[in-house]
Amino acid sequence: MSDFISNFWHLYVAGITVLSILACAFFLWVSSKTKVKVAADNTTGHVWDGNLREMNNPLPRWWVYLFIITVIFALAYGFMYPMFGKNQGRLGWSSHGQWEAERAKAIAAVEPLYAKFRGMDPKMLAQDQQAMAVGERLYMNYCSQCHGSDARGSKSFPNLTDGDWLGGDGSPDYIHKVIVEGRQAIMPPMAAAVGAPEDVRNLAHYVLSLSGSPHDSVRAAQGAAKWAACAGCHGADGKGMHATGAPNLTDQVWLHGWGEEAIVRAIEKGFNNMMPAQNALLTEDQIHVLSGYVWRLSHAN
Repeated sequence: MSDFISNFWHLYVAGITVLSILACAFFLWVSSKTKVKVAADNTTGHVWDGNLREMNNPLPRWWVYLFIITVIFALAYGFMYPMFGKNQGRLGWSSHGQWEAERAKAIAAVEPLYAKFRGMDPKMLAQDQQAMAVGERLYMNYCSQCHGSDARGSKSFPNLTDGDWLGGDGSPDYIHKVIVEGRQAIMPPMAAAVGAPEDVRNLAHYVLSLSGSPHDSVRAAQGAAKWAACAGCHGADGKGMHATGAPNLTDQVWLHGWGEEAIVRAIEKGFNNMMPAQNALLTEDQIHVLSGYVWRLSHAN
């Protein structure tokens, strides 16, 4: 990665840009000074297809002037705007700065709307049709890519409609916190702590038995002795703990896939899931409304 952020590329881009502009000016100057021997009929002697002859006519002056204007414009543009590597130009313009200005303008335009919602708690927002319409748009723009347009998630992306929350109680405050700060959940590989491959497979059947899922009862009985390696995070009863972010294994909600092979893979390889923080993309007012919308998804009734 360091190869792409080193100072060399800044100099490379600046050098190529300057060289290209100077080359245009140089070739224009050379073409204006070069003399070509011509015949009496003003041809250069180059003939194609027997009849097509190259005339020795100079470029039209307006065409030459366009080349000159192009070179001058390029130099002027590079002086005023970022064009030569890291140089920001006299005006200090940047695409990020323009984005910030447009974002500030958009925020100011909707300020009256969000001012109405600011005094309402998330549960009140969940009862306001206008707030929920805004929340739905925010959700579709910033959340649906991972959690799905119906908010039911997919493999490794939590379902937001079922009331099953990994790192907290699903309250509006918790949802707000996760949107602002993001969340990272890690399950380390546990195969070494469990034992031999057969022990891992037996433990997988014990985990399946906790939720009443189809399993091999003999293997599950043998795997129960290995549960101690998991109880520290998932609890002695397998119902998980918010403090560790470990999921409830008794409710038949499977975030990373269901079945013996999926559980064996989880024990052997672990997981590292992350939801990125959204506070850089959303304003506090937007997060407030979005929190109410997400809370409502699992409390519609």
